[in-house]
Amino acid sequence: ISSPLIFVHLFPEVDVLLSEPEPRTRDDFLRYSQEITLDPNTAQMNLLLSEGNRKVTLMKQSQFYPDHPERLSVKFQVLSKQSLSRRCYWEVQWGGRGGRGSYVAVAYKDVYKTDSVFGQNDTSWSLFCCPNNHQFWYNNIRTPIPGSEFSRVGVYLDQPAGTLSFYNVSESMILIHRVQTSFTQPLYAGIQLWFMGNSLTHLGLHQSGKSIAKK
Repeated sequence: ISSPLIFVHLFPEVDVLLSEPEPRTRDDFLRYSQEITLDPNTAQMNLLLSEGNRKVTLMKQSQFYPDHPERLSVKFQVLSKQSLSRRCYWEVQWGGRGGRGSYVAVAYKDVYKTDSVFGQNDTSWSLFCCPNNHQFWYNNIRTPIPGSEFSRVGVYLDQPAGTLSFYNVSESMILIHRVQTSFTQPLYAGIQLWFMGNSLTHLGLHQSGKSIAKK
């Protein structure tokens, strides 16, 4: 009587996670494009949301938002509806005064508890964009950033690696500033406007590199 053959795996299966290379070209970044819409429940009362909550404009008159515990009450700020994790990329386009006095930020959801502007606490990271006066803010520490004017900013977040990068989006991706840290909570995209009539739009992106027009 023949004995049955038993095959024994001498080595357990090992999942090997290969880290993807850092994006370099705009097409590389667009592989991680993230849908961004703004959350009316967090918008400060003078901010008007439009174009499917992709665009925010600073108005003189107060908007009619209902009371909400997560509403940002300080200095014309708003957060995204979507939380950001892993690798993601999005772009912001200036309007109005050409981005003068505008902040592009990422923050933890509980930033509303700090009663302070983006970058002046330890729960948010903020790029202040103003012609010839760009600054990065975190925990109330200002880092001046040399560079020319730009009309569109690309934001690349690698949440597991703890990197946050801002780019001048043109024919090439020009690094404006990068920070290395450790993120301990889910992140949200943030916008802060400073002058009346200022506006910023989160662009809908796809991998052809063209923005998706919103009518």
